[in-house]
Formats: sequence, structure tokens, C-alpha cells
Amino acid sequence: MRREFTGRDMAMVMVAGFGVVVAVNFYMASLAIGGFGGVVVENSYVASQKFNGWLDEAREGRKLGYAAQVARAADGRLMVTTQGVPTAARVSADLRRPLGRPQDMSLQLEQAGGGSYLSAETLPAGRWIARITIAVGDQRWMDEAEVQ
Repeated sequence: MRREFTGRDMAMVMVAGFGVVVAVNFYMASLAIGGFGGVVVENSYVASQKFNGWLDEAREGRKLGYAAQVARAADGRLMVTTQGVPTAARVSADLRRPLGRPQDMSLQLEQAGGGSYLSAETLPAGRWIARITIAVGDQRWMDEAEVQ
């Protein structure tokens, strides 16, 4: 024996279907908010005004011909191995977490010989995005790399 499909049945199907969609959207939104560490720039209009200057700085930095590889040393310190960098260079790193709670660090690296530079402090465990700056006189070279 078959039961008749009524308007009440259709209403239940619609409520249940939209209920699932709304529940999934709220769940995904909570995951997105929990994993967002903050703003990329404070004011996008001001950042757009500076964008061409940032591109010019990047072009000037590429002309220097420097290269750097970033890694975590065995003792947990940040290690930057450079190529083509003069010995009088000052190397620094600004680190930030790519996900989760915002956490920033700034490190000055000291020359360890053979084109390598090491931080004095150990780097806490986890993933980091490192913005490496190499300064020689008034010339500046910058690059970003992930550290795990």
C-alpha cells in the first residue's frame, strides 16, 4: 500500500534540504574564520598606491643577483644559505604564521661562514613564512620562503 505524497511531505523535504545547506555553510564559515590570522594589508587603497613602488624595488633587487635558501637548522635556529652576497651583508628575517593564530617574529641573522647565516634564537615548531632581507649599504634584496 502506498501513501500519498502531500504538501506537508514536500515542506519537510525542503526544510531538511535547506537545513543541511545552512548547517554546512555555518560549519565552513567557522573553519574559515578560525584559520584566518588577520588582514593582509591594513588599507587596500594605500597598498594599491604603493604597489608600483614595490614592483620597482623587486626589479632592483633581482638585478643584484642574490639568491637565498631558507631552512631550519638541526638545533632549531633559522638558517639562510646565500649565493652571490658580499660578506658585509646584513641579513634579517621577518616571520609570520601562514595559518591559525597570528604570530610574528623578527630575527637578525649572524654570519656562520660559507655564505650561511644563523639566527641567535630558535624558531618555534610549525610552519612559518619568512621574508628574508639582505642589505648591503643602501641596496636591499628581499624574498619570501616557507619554513617547516
